[in-house]
Amino acid sequence: MKTNITLGFFLLFCLALSAQESGVLKSKVIQYVDQQEKNLITVSDKIWAAAEEAFQESVSAETLIQYAKAQGFRVQVGVADTPTAFIAEYGSGSPVIGILGEYDALPGLSQQSVPTKSPLKVGEAGHGCGHNLFGTASLGAAVAIKNLIDEGKIKGTIRFYGTPAEEKFFGKLWMVRAGLFDDLDACLDWHPADHTEADVQSSLALVDFTVEFFGQAAHASADPWNGRSASDALELYTHGINAYREHIKPTVRIHYHIQDGGQVVNVVPDYARLWVRVRDTKREGMNEVYQRVVKMAEGAAILANVDYEVKLVSGIHELLPNRAGGQAMQSNLEQLGAITYTAEETEFAHQIQEEVFKPKVGIDSKINPLKETAEHPMGGSTDVGDVSFVVPVVRLGVTTAPSGTPWHSWAVVACAGMSIGHKGLIYASKALGMTAVDLFTDPQLLQEVKDEFKTRLGDYQYQGLLPPGPPPLTQE
Repeated sequence: MKTNITLGFFLLFCLALSAQESGVLKSKVIQYVDQQEKNLITVSDKIWAAAEEAFQESVSAETLIQYAKAQGFRVQVGVADTPTAFIAEYGSGSPVIGILGEYDALPGLSQQSVPTKSPLKVGEAGHGCGHNLFGTASLGAAVAIKNLIDEGKIKGTIRFYGTPAEEKFFGKLWMVRAGLFDDLDACLDWHPADHTEADVQSSLALVDFTVEFFGQAAHASADPWNGRSASDALELYTHGINAYREHIKPTVRIHYHIQDGGQVVNVVPDYARLWVRVRDTKREGMNEVYQRVVKMAEGAAILANVDYEVKLVSGIHELLPNRAGGQAMQSNLEQLGAITYTAEETEFAHQIQEEVFKPKVGIDSKINPLKETAEHPMGGSTDVGDVSFVVPVVRLGVTTAPSGTPWHSWAVVACAGMSIGHKGLIYASKALGMTAVDLFTDPQLLQEVKDEFKTRLGDYQYQGLLPPGPPPLTQE
């Protein structure tokens, strides 16, 4: 009996000592991120100003690459046949922990860092999803871990992934196909938001494709009977999609964008094209709707007496959440506490909310409790989903804009280029780095993260949904 009591006290002592050591390392992470703050904001603002779209992020990628090199990382540029994709790595051996970083902008959202809609360059792109903050914060966390490896405080490999084209073509798909995540033990990810929480929710699976119709041109007045209108087929197709919306499950979303409906009014158009997306909370449901919508294109072509072609652009899986990792992230958020804002930042938020017709409630930076994982969550899609099918991914959302701010809008761009966004950047970098410490130093936690991943994956054999060949680097 005495032996058991002695052993119990010894185990408790070891756990307390381990927790103390972990706390010291996390304090170091906070210190190392704080030391980088000025540089990280400079990097983020440079990417914000460049505002480059999918696969065109040359300035943005190079800015991050040069910062990583300056910190001593080994950098591979142009991975997965993608000039703006890269990997920055430090350390050696196991565990190998990855951190994802994005940096692409959205078209047509150029905006100054002011609380009223004021384009910086009319018609140009802007960071309406805050990816200038995303990539920078992730790299800052990787640098903090690199410093701990340098000091001999932790052992293993930290790897930052520079991932382009998340908004349009889902650049991570080609990186997954190239096997660039296969040797990771776990991966960290975050995203700008209007609230702060450990993210243990899934996302929507998505398929992205174009439909083209080919007819016969003719004079729209003199001899329209000699024409076969591609735009007629396009209209019939969109009418079919819109009628179908009544008969799909509430978890499904269908969007389309008409890219070419004809050039002039007095010509029966011989060509039309639209871009279509189908989503659902599960890839099986998404695929069922996708197959039906593809068949509709054939029906529209028959009705208009034209030819058609469907081209797959790419598709992404829903996220596999990880609650074991989420609980570790939650603990670190609670240790960090909420972000605080100045009176000027709060007024900026109120002006934003007034402009976008939202209640003037300011900025929500409180640490939300860990939520239950919903079976059918609604929201957006991300190519992080595909990464989560080959390696466990631990996720985070951090406040970078006022409550209720419409995402993918000028309002997010404005906040991403000023102190509200900057504070979220630094906070996310600390939370990611602290959770990386947990994954490096707590073998039991890392095993729990891996075990949950295996359970959620089950017997599913991952296969990416994308056409053969390199990414569409020059596609419009």
